[in-house]
Amino acid sequence: MFPTSRWIVTVPFRFTLVAFIAAIVVCVTGASVARAQGGSDRKAAKPFYIEYKGVRIGMDAGEVRKKLGDPKDKGDVQDFYMFSEKETAQVFYDKGKVMAVSVNYLDDKSAPLPKIVLGIDLEAKPDGGMFKLVRYPDAGYWVSYNRTGGDDPLITVTMQRIQ
Repeated sequence: MFPTSRWIVTVPFRFTLVAFIAAIVVCVTGASVARAQGGSDRKAAKPFYIEYKGVRIGMDAGEVRKKLGDPKDKGDVQDFYMFSEKETAQVFYDKGKVMAVSVNYLDDKSAPLPKIVLGIDLEAKPDGGMFKLVRYPDAGYWVSYNRTGGDDPLITVTMQRIQ
């Protein structure tokens, strides 16, 4: 592989991986977490974000590849897709089944709004950043929406099986 080709493949992959890890770190360090467990908040008991381009939690790796096509980087535990310069996705597998899907948008215009993903509007921080994670125990997974601050935000939408 030519050095330029390797750069084209590895740089977006590393960027996506760093963004995914950053989103997980934010989750673990005590960011606001909403628990959708019945009570008076009946809307949150059912997820709004149930799939990405037809890919759902628990789906077979073969089914994912039929829906999304050939990944840029293919593996037993992770596939990386680059749909455009502004949209990438990682699909994570556990024993051949989807356990998580993380989608990065490098543009406000191509990213879904928090209301579409979580069913609620989010209040932006002064720098424009937003974060919210909602657990759906009945569905068996959680969904997070993370938008970095600044003029060129990175929006990451992740859904992951609850372990």
